[in-house]
This record gives sequence, structure tokens and C-alpha cells, in this order.
Amino acid sequence: MALSRQTRYRLLEIFLLFAAAIAAAFLLVNLLNPSRSTLYLYLSGLSFTASLLLFLRVLLDPDRVRASQSDAMLRLASDTLKSLSTEGLTLGGAQEVCERMLPATSAIAVAITDKEKIIGYAGRDKKYNEIGAPIRTAATLATIKEGRTQVLRTQEEVGMPEGSSIRSAIIAPLRMSNETIGALKFYYPSARSLNETEESIAQGYADLLSTQVSAHALKEQRELATSMELKLLQSQINPHFLFNTINTITSLIRTDPEHARELLRDFASFYRSVLENSSDLITLEREIEQTKRYMGFEIARFGEERLQFDVSMKDGTELSLVPAFMVQPLVENAVRHAMPAEGTLHISCTAMRSGADLTVIVEDDGLGMSNDAEARLANGKTTDGLGIAMRNIQERIRGYYGDDSSMEIESEEGRGTRVKLLLKGSCAW
Repeated sequence: MALSRQTRYRLLEIFLLFAAAIAAAFLLVNLLNPSRSTLYLYLSGLSFTASLLLFLRVLLDPDRVRASQSDAMLRLASDTLKSLSTEGLTLGGAQEVCERMLPATSAIAVAITDKEKIIGYAGRDKKYNEIGAPIRTAATLATIKEGRTQVLRTQEEVGMPEGSSIRSAIIAPLRMSNETIGALKFYYPSARSLNETEESIAQGYADLLSTQVSAHALKEQRELATSMELKLLQSQINPHFLFNTINTITSLIRTDPEHARELLRDFASFYRSVLENSSDLITLEREIEQTKRYMGFEIARFGEERLQFDVSMKDGTELSLVPAFMVQPLVENAVRHAMPAEGTLHISCTAMRSGADLTVIVEDDGLGMSNDAEARLANGKTTDGLGIAMRNIQERIRGYYGDDSSMEIESEEGRGTRVKLLLKGSCAW
């Protein structure tokens, strides 16, 4: 178990006091019986000196100290990242960070503020620093305004009331981009607790927290942008389906009323799913059902002699969790862009697993595309509905399953297109 710096120094003090007591005992023995104790004292002194040097080497070895500090910092970084990943720098997330950070420092209290109020506090004198209370100290407001770390060595500078055990503090700014968004504060019982090391540690923790807050905000912005693109894609598809499907159902009312009723029920179910919140994971089975509804409308429109669709889900993959609205846009793109002037367009969807990984392949034997068009599509450089759909799918699977997940596109003019989705860990249920 790693010892804190203060604990190591305290142990050293105890060891030296113990050594002084032993030396005094040896001296007393020598005075009482010089002839017997001289050699004993000499040998014991050598033994004691060797033990002391070994103790100091183990306890204060710079590499050992640095390794211990690095390990503590990494563990703290992991813990605070867990707190911020769900909450962000809110009341709940900030409070968790304070509680995790306090044992890793020599401070007696840790606080976090935003620009206006206390959003986290752990340690002594909590009654003077209620969460949600407005910032009342000039030093904290100055840190936020000026964006620089301050070291406070008196109770008056700290701004604590009489009766508080806090006598000194280090206040470091929390930044996101170029803006100061709050402060991280470490409180101590006296000015003797403050030195360059403590200031460096406080600044390091503030930089760590600032980086994590910025990363969390970036993740939120990315998720929002992805969600907005998804909504845009849905709004583009809605009119496309609306008129074609209604016209198909209308024409079938006279020639095949039963089929028209089935399509109308599927049409209602399809749009209900499209209009629902599509930010959550759903089973692959449910996503395929939505895709089959879509293909039912298109097959009714074009006829079975022009369009066919096959599905193969192997190894129990139907229970795998996938982002909603993932397979259906790929199949729709095949219908819209790969349909030949004559003959039948065959589209297939195959799902298989390898360990905990899920692979989904959507393939057609249609018109295909040039190498140039394929490269632009794979790189997300197209801005039409097809490009938005492909980029959105790629970003969402990476957002859910990590950067090792991928989307690969292979196409050849006149031979068709193959889109392969790899979702790492999707089958880990």
C-alpha cells in the first residue's frame, strides 16, 4: 500500500526518536560497565546505522516515491473519470470527485465550485460550506475571474469564520477551452502545510479535472450532433416514404384489400418506431423487424420480380444490442441507389458473431459505385442523405462500442455494394 508523504515523514520522526532512545540506553550501559559495553555499543551502532540507511533508502527512495505518486494519480484519474462520465461537473458529479480526491491529498477538506456556487465539498467544516450555497470568499471569486492559482496562508485570506479548523488553502482554476468555469479548493489546518509540492499537486489535480470536464463536454456535443443528424435523416426520409407508400396502399385497396390492410398496419408501426427516441440500444431482432416493414412497402411498390430481401441471423445474434435505425438506412440506400433499370435487385442482411463481437453485412447486386464515390462515402465527405446516413451509423457504433468498431464499404460498378459493420462487444449479454 502506498504511503502518503506526510505519513512517510511521520514514520521517519518516530524512527529517529526510537533511535535516540536506543543510543541513550547504550550510553547508560557504557557508563555503568565500560569494559563490557564498548564492543557491544560499537557493533550495535554499526547495525543501527545500517538499518537506518536501509530504512531511509526504502522510505524516501525518489523512484519509489515517484512511482507511488504516479500510481495514486492514475487511480484517482480513473475514479474521477467514472464520476464525471455519468454526471459531468454537476452537483452529483462534483460531490463524488471531492469525496474521491480527499483521501489522495494531505488536505483536510476539498471543495469544487462553478462560477457562482459550491457544487461539491468533502472533509472538515462542511457546515460552513453547504452544497448549493453561493461563493462568499473574495479569493475564490478572484481565482475564477483572473484564472490563476492562489495560495492563502491565513484564516482571514481563506475567509472562514471563527471556530473553523481551516487556516490555509490553495485555490486552482478549472478551465474548459479558454474559459474558467469554476475552482478546485484544498483546505489545510495551518500555513505550515503549504509548500511548493502541495501547490504543484493542487495544480496537477485541477489540470486533470479540467481535462476530464472538457472531454465530457466534447462527448456530449458529439452525441448531440449525432442525434441532430439522425433527426435530420429521419425528417428527410419521412416525406420520401409518405407519398410513395400511401400511393401504393391506395392502389392495393381495390386490387388486394387484405394486403392493403396489412401494409397500413405495418405503416403505422413503422412510423411509430421512426418517431420514437432512437438514441437507445435495441435488439438486432427489433431493428430487423423495422427493416422488414420498410422492405414490405418497397416490394409492394416495385413488385417481387424487381426487388427481393433475405435475412440470416446466426448464432443467436437476434438478441445482440445495436443502435436503433442502423440497418434500415443501409437497405433503403440500396433500394434508392442500386436499383437497375431491368431485372431484380437482391438485397441481403447477414448477422454473425465471433466471441462477443457482432458483424452485420448488408449486401446488394445492384449498380454499385465508382472507387471515387466509394472513397468519398467511406470518408464521410458526401453531404446528401446517403452520406449523412453512413456517417451517422459509423459515429454511433464507435460511440457505443469504441474506436475498434468499424464500417467498411466495398463496391464495384455493375456488381453491387457490400457494407460490413463490426460492433465490438455487442454480443456480450
